[in-house]
Amino acid sequence: MGQIIDGKALAAEIDLQTKAEVMQLKERGIVPHLAVVLVGDDPASHIYVRNKKRRAEKLGIQSTVCQFPSSVTEATLLKEIDRLNRDTSVHAILVQMPLPPQIDEFKVTLAIDPRKDADGFHPVNMGRLLQNKTDCTPVACTPRGIMQMLHKYNINPEGKKAVVIGRSMIVGKPMAALLLNANATVTVAHSHTKNLSELTKQADILVVATGIAHFIKADQVKDGAVVIDVGMNRDQNGKLTGDVDFAEVSPKASFITPVPKGVGPMTITMLMRQTTDLTKWSI
Repeated sequence: MGQIIDGKALAAEIDLQTKAEVMQLKERGIVPHLAVVLVGDDPASHIYVRNKKRRAEKLGIQSTVCQFPSSVTEATLLKEIDRLNRDTSVHAILVQMPLPPQIDEFKVTLAIDPRKDADGFHPVNMGRLLQNKTDCTPVACTPRGIMQMLHKYNINPEGKKAVVIGRSMIVGKPMAALLLNANATVTVAHSHTKNLSELTKQADILVVATGIAHFIKADQVKDGAVVIDVGMNRDQNGKLTGDVDFAEVSPKASFITPVPKGVGPMTITMLMRQTTDLTKWSI
């Protein structure tokens, strides 16, 4: 059985560090402030935003939700982002995705001040990540959290073969860049990849972000691999499950993240960490 990477415990540890830094900033009269823009009535988006607000308040971070109906125009939304950019009390801005079809998500991302980019998706920040210039640069929260997990468990990517399944801007692409920056040899696989199993069986570090429950089985994993499961799916009984068949794969892995209590808790934790960092960098 591989060692379980306890994301929930690590998230709690990092939250304590963040809370201490927030208190130090408050002693200087500075209150970290995260503004979240929420559009429409998507139930999942509302749950995510509510959880973010609760965590922020728990850590002493000011959280403002700017809510709009699904009929909002792109011009109105861009105007709101401009207002938040100019508001000196706001240190971090996040636009909850997905957005309705009349709004260009890239335009919205581009409108956010890179110095207030809580998600790390702005092209300026993605470019800095690719150039390995990540000092004072926000990075996508889930990949940043995964790198924290590897560090905590003394898993050094240097010289390792890493395979990332998924090429989204949220996980796959920034994850690959972070692993490259850590001197891993990285392969990015996706829905058009042929002979996927031949790649995954070579991976020393396997990061799976497909959105397909139990997509990776034991015969696709190298003995002793580090397996990071980013998936969050619901089975027929409504139980949360990952993209990796945990029961099958865990006996072969050296380290593995469970679902739940693996990568999931780290994402909001790193958003709070990033909000605090953006606050410090703005001083």
